[in-house]
Amino acid sequence: QVQLVESGGGLVQPGGSLKLSCAASGTFFSINGVNWYRQAPGKERELVARITDSERTNYADSVKGRFTISKDNAQNMGYLQMNSLKPEDTAVYYCNLKIRLTVYDDYLDDYWGQGTRVTVSS
Repeated sequence: QVQLVESGGGLVQPGGSLKLSCAASGTFFSINGVNWYRQAPGKERELVARITDSERTNYADSVKGRFTISKDNAQNMGYLQMNSLKPEDTAVYYCNLKIRLTVYDDYLDDYWGQGTRVTVSS
Protein backbone atom coordinates (compact mmCIF):
# COMPACT_ATOMS: atom_id res chain seq x y z
CA GLN A 1 0.00 0.00 0.00
CA VAL A 2 1.36 3.37 -1.03
CA GLN A 3 0.29 6.57 0.66
CA LEU A 4 1.04 10.16 -0.27
CA VAL A 5 0.95 13.03 2.16
CA GLU A 6 1.13 16.61 0.96
CA SER A 7 2.16 19.62 2.97
CA GLY A 8 3.26 23.20 2.56
CA GLY A 9 0.11 24.98 1.47
CA GLY A 10 -1.24 28.07 3.13
CA LEU A 11 -2.04 31.74 2.80
CA VAL A 12 0.58 33.96 1.20
CA GLN A 13 0.64 37.50 -0.11
CA PRO A 14 1.12 38.21 -3.82
CA GLY A 15 4.80 38.00 -4.66
CA GLY A 16 5.46 35.53 -1.89
CA SER A 17 6.74 31.97 -1.98
CA LEU A 18 5.65 28.55 -0.83
CA LYS A 19 7.19 25.12 -1.16
CA LEU A 20 4.87 22.16 -1.46
CA SER A 21 6.04 18.70 -0.45
CA CYS A 22 4.71 15.27 -1.30
CA ALA A 23 5.91 12.37 0.83
CA ALA A 24 5.42 8.80 -0.35
CA SER A 25 5.38 5.94 2.12
CA GLY A 26 4.79 2.21 1.86
CA THR A 27 6.34 -0.55 -0.14
CA PHE A 28 7.37 0.15 -3.71
CA PHE A 29 10.37 -0.12 -5.99
CA SER A 30 10.75 3.37 -7.43
CA ILE A 31 9.19 6.74 -8.13
CA ASN A 32 9.45 7.27 -11.86
CA GLY A 33 7.76 10.61 -12.19
CA VAL A 34 6.13 13.39 -10.24
CA ASN A 35 3.32 15.62 -11.43
CA TRP A 36 1.72 18.56 -9.69
CA TYR A 37 -1.84 19.53 -10.62
CA ARG A 38 -4.05 22.27 -9.31
CA GLN A 39 -7.75 22.95 -9.28
CA ALA A 40 -9.15 26.41 -8.73
CA PRO A 41 -12.76 26.95 -7.69
CA GLY A 42 -15.08 26.42 -10.62
CA LYS A 43 -12.28 25.27 -12.91
CA GLU A 44 -11.00 21.95 -14.15
CA ARG A 45 -7.90 20.36 -12.71
CA GLU A 46 -4.83 21.39 -14.69
CA LEU A 47 -1.29 20.09 -14.90
CA VAL A 48 1.13 22.60 -13.44
CA ALA A 49 4.47 20.82 -13.66
CA ARG A 50 5.99 17.40 -14.23
CA ILE A 51 9.36 15.77 -13.81
CA THR A 52 10.30 12.42 -15.31
CA ASP A 53 12.61 9.70 -14.07
CA SER A 54 15.33 11.23 -16.24
CA GLU A 55 14.80 14.62 -14.57
CA ARG A 56 13.18 16.23 -17.60
CA THR A 57 10.76 18.94 -16.55
CA ASN A 58 7.76 20.60 -18.12
CA TYR A 59 5.69 23.50 -16.88
CA ALA A 60 2.41 25.12 -17.71
CA ASP A 61 2.98 28.43 -19.47
CA SER A 62 1.29 30.24 -16.61
CA VAL A 63 3.97 29.16 -14.10
CA LYS A 64 7.14 29.02 -16.21
CA GLY A 65 9.97 30.91 -14.59
CA ARG A 66 8.17 31.04 -11.24
CA PHE A 67 7.68 27.41 -10.21
CA THR A 68 10.30 24.68 -9.92
CA ILE A 69 9.53 20.99 -9.62
CA SER A 70 11.97 18.54 -8.12
CA LYS A 71 12.14 15.10 -6.55
CA ASP A 72 14.34 13.24 -4.13
CA ASN A 73 14.20 9.54 -4.86
CA ALA A 74 16.28 8.65 -1.83
CA GLN A 75 13.76 10.35 0.44
CA ASN A 76 10.69 9.39 -1.63
CA MET A 77 9.74 13.04 -1.90
CA GLY A 78 8.39 15.37 -4.55
CA TYR A 79 8.49 19.14 -4.32
CA LEU A 80 7.04 22.22 -5.95
CA GLN A 81 8.79 25.50 -5.20
CA MET A 82 6.47 28.37 -6.01
CA ASN A 83 7.85 31.90 -6.22
CA SER A 84 6.34 35.23 -7.25
CA LEU A 85 2.91 33.90 -6.44
CA LYS A 86 -0.11 35.58 -7.96
CA PRO A 87 -3.76 35.58 -6.90
CA GLU A 88 -4.53 33.42 -9.93
CA ASP A 89 -2.32 30.70 -8.45
CA THR A 90 -4.95 30.20 -5.75
CA ALA A 91 -6.09 26.59 -5.92
CA VAL A 92 -5.91 23.19 -4.30
CA TYR A 93 -2.66 21.55 -5.39
CA TYR A 94 -2.36 17.80 -5.84
CA CYS A 95 0.72 15.69 -6.29
CA ASN A 96 0.56 12.68 -8.55
CA LEU A 97 3.32 10.09 -8.43
CA LYS A 98 4.10 7.52 -11.08
CA ILE A 99 5.31 4.53 -9.09
CA ARG A 100 6.75 1.20 -10.04
CA LEU A 101 5.63 -1.15 -7.32
CA THR A 102 8.10 -3.99 -7.93
CA VAL A 103 11.22 -4.47 -10.00
CA TYR A 104 9.30 -6.96 -12.12
CA ASP A 105 6.59 -4.50 -13.20
CA ASP A 106 6.84 -2.95 -16.65
CA TYR A 107 4.11 -0.42 -15.92
CA LEU A 108 3.60 2.47 -13.55
CA ASP A 109 0.79 2.99 -11.08
CA ASP A 110 -0.76 6.36 -10.31
CA TYR A 111 -1.03 7.65 -6.77
CA TRP A 112 -2.53 10.93 -5.63
CA GLY A 113 -2.07 13.13 -2.62
CA GLN A 114 -4.98 14.49 -0.66
CA GLY A 115 -4.47 18.04 -1.88
CA THR A 116 -3.13 21.12 -0.17
CA ARG A 117 -4.76 24.53 -0.43
CA VAL A 118 -2.79 27.53 -1.60
CA THR A 119 -4.37 30.96 -1.24
CA VAL A 120 -2.63 34.02 -2.64
CA SER A 121 -4.22 37.17 -1.31
CA SER A 122 -3.34 40.46 0.29
